[in-house]
Amino acid sequence: MLAGQGTYWCLDLKPEQVVKDGHRFTRRALLPWGPASCFAEDDLYTTKWGTDENVDIERFFFGRVDAEGKSAVEFFSDFQFDDPRQEAAYHGLMKYISIQKLRTPKGLGWLSSLPEGKDRNQRLLLLQRIQNIYCATWSDCIWLIADATKSPVKFIISDHPVTVYNRACFPGSEWCGGFNDPDIRMVGTHTYFPLSIEKILILTNLAWVRNPYQSERKVHPNPKLFRNTIFMFTDIQAYRTLSEQEVLEINYITKRRALRYVAGAEREWLFPERYLPSTHWNKFGQGLLLMPEPREIHMGGEVMVSYKGGGVDTWNEYRHRPWQKGYQDDKRSAKESETLSRFQAEWAEMQGPEYRGTSFQFHRELRGPYVTPDEFHQHDLERARRYKRRS
Repeated sequence: MLAGQGTYWCLDLKPEQVVKDGHRFTRRALLPWGPASCFAEDDLYTTKWGTDENVDIERFFFGRVDAEGKSAVEFFSDFQFDDPRQEAAYHGLMKYISIQKLRTPKGLGWLSSLPEGKDRNQRLLLLQRIQNIYCATWSDCIWLIADATKSPVKFIISDHPVTVYNRACFPGSEWCGGFNDPDIRMVGTHTYFPLSIEKILILTNLAWVRNPYQSERKVHPNPKLFRNTIFMFTDIQAYRTLSEQEVLEINYITKRRALRYVAGAEREWLFPERYLPSTHWNKFGQGLLLMPEPREIHMGGEVMVSYKGGGVDTWNEYRHRPWQKGYQDDKRSAKESETLSRFQAEWAEMQGPEYRGTSFQFHRELRGPYVTPDEFHQHDLERARRYKRRS
């Protein structure tokens, strides 16, 4: 929620029907509420043992996570590449959004579908046990921090604020029905989380940026959920400015992936479908709405860490270890090298010389989007023309 905002407009997407004095009517769907009332639900995290109720999970577990998460969200909403607090902020944010995806009514509903989550108390204990379930996969993603400062429309939020979008998984599909979200390990799946009313964090699988011509529902390399990984702060992309239509499209996705409620600082922001020329699920941003800047992506990416005692740890770009299958996959690398080169050229033709996300991996001294020198941009355009002639 926006600091200082006194009232939000909250939209109930499934308003209840009630009967009073023999008359049936539908409750009002749109109401102005204070921040504390938006998405509030009584006793959501209360464990019950017979007649005894316990709120320790809310007080001690979620309380600590929320405090650390608040600081982390503020850090990344004003992200700077050289800030020394980045490691603590990374750990705080990863745990916060992983738990946030599980603790909502939609997340708890998904947990109830698991064998160990049938009982209310079991679900809350299971949540704590698997709290880091998404962290490794998200850490391996390309991180993009985008902003809506130049758009008159800002971001809305939902009762399931960690939103998952795959352009091949339509709202009415089996992957999105009920409490389900598309699997974050599908290559074409993006995850996003609003950091503020004007900033948003978008996480995209590396394999999708390298090859957006493959099936969106193909499983990402190294899909194991609980594992060690390593995160590169220099690969975070910033300086992406969203247009009004892009913000509207993101808000529409947020609304369609909500369980029941969405909220926004302005009433009209809750109805993005009124202002979009099309709500075709897989056509937003020409199918590339949430894509980070592919010209910042390169092949390779092996990381080696040496320790004082003499030991060495090594990961490839998909965070396989040397002894794991997939650590060295020449066939995959050759294919991705070809598709990434094609995508970079086509993206340059579509977006122009100014990058739509700039990282710090080349240690550029800039405070804004990188702009390709004209001779290199012309080279990209020529490559795009060659790919068109081939196809």
